[in-house]
Amino acid sequence: MMKHLIYLGLGSNLGNRRENLAHALQMLKPEVKLIQVSPIYETTPWGYLNQPTFLNCAAEAKTDLSPLKLLNKLKWIEKELGRHATFLNGPRIIDIDILLYNQRVMTSDKITIPHPRMLERAFVIVPLADIAGEVHHPVTGKSINDTLEGMDISGVTQYDKKEEI
Repeated sequence: MMKHLIYLGLGSNLGNRRENLAHALQMLKPEVKLIQVSPIYETTPWGYLNQPTFLNCAAEAKTDLSPLKLLNKLKWIEKELGRHATFLNGPRIIDIDILLYNQRVMTSDKITIPHPRMLERAFVIVPLADIAGEVHHPVTGKSINDTLEGMDISGVTQYDKKEEI
């Protein structure tokens, strides 16, 4: 039985966005066991606006990987699916972020958990609330649902039903 409960955020705005998300989710196995995946949302770009819209979702999963080994696995998946380094908040085939790892708080030069900007981003919080609304952020103590209240979600539209896993 895998012991660490994790939440991931996934996004894509190049190529077949829906297929990119599905491939990334499949490539998590066997080290990461998916529990549930949120509906997919179409979202306006954040940061750098002159780019195609994104498809985003969130996933709840279990793993035995340490945070750094999980990060390495996610970076490997991104590279395998064709992600190339561009610029901050630029377009990408796939982006996979560790949002939460148990209730762990950690900061190093390689990784920060929970994800440092997740609470500012409706494209993260809206899908995460679908699968983890009652989960509390380990730093703020607020539930994901409480974080969603009052957040501007105007650029987030449901695109697809829950992902079958």
